[in-house]
Amino acid sequence: MNISILNGHLIDPASGIDQPMDVHIHGQQIVGLGRPPEGFEAHHTLDAGGLVICPGLVDISASLREPGPSAKGTLETETRAAARGGITTLVCTPDTDPVIDTPAVAELIQRTARKLRRARVLVTGALTQGLDGQQLSNMAALQTAGCVALGNARAPLGNTLVERRALEYAATFGMTVILRPEDPHLRAGGCAHEGAVATRLGLPGIPSAAETVAVARDLALAEHTGARIHFHALSTAGAARQLREAQAARLPVSADVAAHQLHLTEMDIGDFDANCHVSPPLRTLADREALRRAVADGTIAAICSDHQPHESDAKEAPFPETAPGISGLETLLALTLRLVDEGVLSLSEAIARVTCGPAGLLDLPYGRIQVGGPADLCLFDPEAHWTLDSAALLSEGHNSPLDGWEFRGEVVHTLFNGRLVYSRDRNPDDS
Repeated sequence: MNISILNGHLIDPASGIDQPMDVHIHGQQIVGLGRPPEGFEAHHTLDAGGLVICPGLVDISASLREPGPSAKGTLETETRAAARGGITTLVCTPDTDPVIDTPAVAELIQRTARKLRRARVLVTGALTQGLDGQQLSNMAALQTAGCVALGNARAPLGNTLVERRALEYAATFGMTVILRPEDPHLRAGGCAHEGAVATRLGLPGIPSAAETVAVARDLALAEHTGARIHFHALSTAGAARQLREAQAARLPVSADVAAHQLHLTEMDIGDFDANCHVSPPLRTLADREALRRAVADGTIAAICSDHQPHESDAKEAPFPETAPGISGLETLLALTLRLVDEGVLSLSEAIARVTCGPAGLLDLPYGRIQVGGPADLCLFDPEAHWTLDSAALLSEGHNSPLDGWEFRGEVVHTLFNGRLVYSRDRNPDDS
């Protein structure tokens, strides 16, 4: 089908475009920007008057739960939620059940997602077998099966020697290793940031040092092995400072931050709000401001959803016993746009952090708008005001501490491979 998107304002940070411009699509590809190509005749038009047209969002870390317990989510429910959030490329974490430590599991996820045709699902392979932190996985086979990176999700590695061997092995294949920096001994069963709020509430704390010590170790091993590492979900000012210094020394290191860490702090736990139980924990206001500065100056080049959907029961126990995580796919863009309203980022910079920024960290050819490229597009109304009703989320997980928040900027249409997969007024998948 030929589609023309007319009268919109196109913002593509990867190419520096920021101006009114039409987009023309044939099949799965963009075939024209501005004027249509010769002989092109649109079968369908979308009026994007008043809307921003940007690349489909790239979410570098999301737990999609399939294979695994369907009560927490499935590829069907979570890709539907992604489409609503303007996300067209998802990088799935390896902590599925079974774990993504064999080509069979990696291929199953990708094949299922291709059949659903709502979003591109890429996979991170497990760094160790069963995420046990001990026995290295067959990285060559996982790379051949389509894994775009390797990681151990939230499971700790057994020791520094295991990590060294894993980084050396990954480096031989040129694969990026995604690390969640946290010293398990310093974490010691904590569930909130070690500080005034945790003390007042009587909650076991996780010190900032649990992250900064791990970052220091990982950076030393990255320098020693030459491996390319990516830190997932930084939460502390100290880690951001270490990352900035390592990049200045030209180490091949990068990082992302979860969108909620740029807005929430330890104070939001309130009276044991389990929806604010996340890992890493919500930190101090000073940490939040340091993370914002790192995002603004490009030290942290990607904002992710760190999507962790849970069934309602998982959040109804006493705070320390609840499952950590936020259902974040449908609020990734909204939280990122709020940084524009608060003067942290320009609109183009904000879009970059959720499109070409994360794509570039994994050498993915997505998150950009170009002739001949995939027609993955997000059209949003930058002036639309809406209020989050967590009960109405399309994700199977409704666990969000943002219930009742008012946002400015709403996804109106999402196109994936030239197919309209979400429309605010009518979802084609429901027709």
